[in-house]
Amino acid sequence: MSLPRVLIAGLRGGSGKTVLAVGLTAALRRRGLRVAPFKKGPDYIDAAWLSMAAERPCRNLDLFLMSPQAAVQSFAAAAETADLALIEGNRGLFDGMDSQGTYSTAELAKLIGAPTILAVDCTKATRTVAAHVLGCQRLDPEVPLRGVILNRTAGPRHESVVRGAVEAVCGLPVLGAVGRIDKPLFSERHLGLVPPQEHVERTAAVAQVADVAERHLDLEAILETARQAPAREFAARAPTAEHPPTPERARVGVFRDAAFQFYYPENLEALGREGARLVEVSPLRDAELPDVDGLYIGGGFPETLAPRLAENRPFLDSVRRAIENGLPVYAECGGAVFLGKKLLFEGNEYAMAGVLPVIFGFGKKPHGHGYAVLETVGDNPFYPVGESVRGHEFHYTFVQSPTAEDLRFAFRVRRGHGFDGEHDGLCRGSVLACYTHVHALGTVGWAASVVRAAARYRTGG
Repeated sequence: MSLPRVLIAGLRGGSGKTVLAVGLTAALRRRGLRVAPFKKGPDYIDAAWLSMAAERPCRNLDLFLMSPQAAVQSFAAAAETADLALIEGNRGLFDGMDSQGTYSTAELAKLIGAPTILAVDCTKATRTVAAHVLGCQRLDPEVPLRGVILNRTAGPRHESVVRGAVEAVCGLPVLGAVGRIDKPLFSERHLGLVPPQEHVERTAAVAQVADVAERHLDLEAILETARQAPAREFAARAPTAEHPPTPERARVGVFRDAAFQFYYPENLEALGREGARLVEVSPLRDAELPDVDGLYIGGGFPETLAPRLAENRPFLDSVRRAIENGLPVYAECGGAVFLGKKLLFEGNEYAMAGVLPVIFGFGKKPHGHGYAVLETVGDNPFYPVGESVRGHEFHYTFVQSPTAEDLRFAFRVRRGHGFDGEHDGLCRGSVLACYTHVHALGTVGWAASVVRAAARYRTGG
């Protein structure tokens, strides 16, 4: 398989690689190319912008959440119908879980043989930029570094000096230079970029970054770099279309609107393969919960849209009644907050669904951020006791106070924070509410367990 592919990496988080990756993707789409977008790491928001720019789902490649084989198969299956695959790295090129850079962007680049372009923030630096790039080349010569993009240059003279130093010292071509942008093209808040679902001018924002890419990046040279990717035999999974459709076993509702938007495409696809008919539900707009056999409530921003969620009392009441009747629910992060009694945010108090006996607060700093490892220690609707679960968490919300003393948790936290630094997976009847997000390619039994619980509810079992 000789698939043109390129990976955009950085020296650190916040270096501007997301804007460059989204702009490059959108600019290539303007040329009529089919771009398969990927995001290294567990990030949902960058992936959402890449999805919008590419006009097709962005998939996450994360060597902690899934095996190398699963990552390669996912990459191959999603890219086989594209003209080019574009992967955005995360954090710095060699940053991983430990001092060895385990699970880093560099390791992913080597795994899939992706020519890598290093985007470097040039703020207040000239020849030192070349030293940074040279250090990356020397640290691991097996990483296929093939070019550099200069970001946040101060003007033509600054660009010329840095370009000359990088090309002379490192022997790598400079494939573009983007100056400082006074007005941010994508606004930010506590979890990073504002997601496209909430961005009032998302179409214009993508068009603007595409314009930047067309003006300041050497698109032809970048395409040629992608085409020079080595031929690889990727063992793609057989396309789903070749398998007979799975008979419907249950209707699973999925909260999807501006408040709840954090879902991996593979998770939704896995539910479908197990026989779930997915029903999109909006707690912002719907008057009541539709007829479903189970609920999957992902993460999102219930805090920023708390007034609208709290105002939709009929919907909240319908969810609570359904759960009281035994409706199975799998909730992650923001979904757990939605099921609580109240959410305290910016000095205000908002009533939520009232299913979990917990009041949630909101902090100025993350209460959980990074990869998580959980051990299943308590009975729950979805995981057998003894199973180890890998995932990630990123939340500013926290348990302000429980309103009952009989809190029961499914997981002991081996890595991460969860609800209190020791436990995650709050259980209440047919509900499991976790701060940890899981990926279906790594937690392979998750989808089957969700659909199984929904099917039992459907049949009265």
